Amino acid sequence: MLPIILDLTGRKVLVVGGGRIAFRKAKAIADEGANVTIISPDFVGDFAAMPNATLVQRKFEPGDTSGFQLVITATGDHAVDQIIYDEANERGTWTNSADDPDRCSFYLAATHRDGNVIVAVSTEGKSPALATHLRNAIAKQLPKNLANIALDLDRQRSEIKNQGVSTESINWSRRVLEAISGPKTSQKRLALFKKSSS
Repeated sequence: MLPIILDLTGRKVLVVGGGRIAFRKAKAIADEGANVTIISPDFVGDFAAMPNATLVQRKFEPGDTSGFQLVITATGDHAVDQIIYDEANERGTWTNSADDPDRCSFYLAATHRDGNVIVAVSTEGKSPALATHLRNAIAKQLPKNLANIALDLDRQRSEIKNQGVSTESINWSRRVLEAISGPKTSQKRLALFKKSSS
């Protein structure tokens, strides 16, 4: 398995199912900017207010996976999920079936986000509860304000590159620890830069 972070902005995603699990997965995808189509004979009430979502109130039909880049099933019916998985897999479309790891070509991780910093934990579908527990435990140990720390380090990286210096030559461990521990004087940062690049 290869953990990756996907930019779903504007991507077309199909969710089949209208219950609570389907809602949670669809909302997570929609919140990342994907254009989500949700097919189900019935929907729990929360679906109506979901952004970037199109509700199609009917059962899944053959061919419904066409044109989508991700497909998520949460019907609660393994036979239906198998049909959807087989169709999507034949089209080369990445598919996730809720609570059914054998019918998944990708898994949704338990995530903690602070700005551009994302921590993700997966058990490859074996135990979502364990993934959530580990995510929460890790999040409690993380430094505060990681979003601004990441932006500060990105700024430093850009400054170094603009000076024609390879960022591979920099001792980033020291810079990360400095950024986490709090602001320092510009003179100390300049001295650290000179020492790291010498």
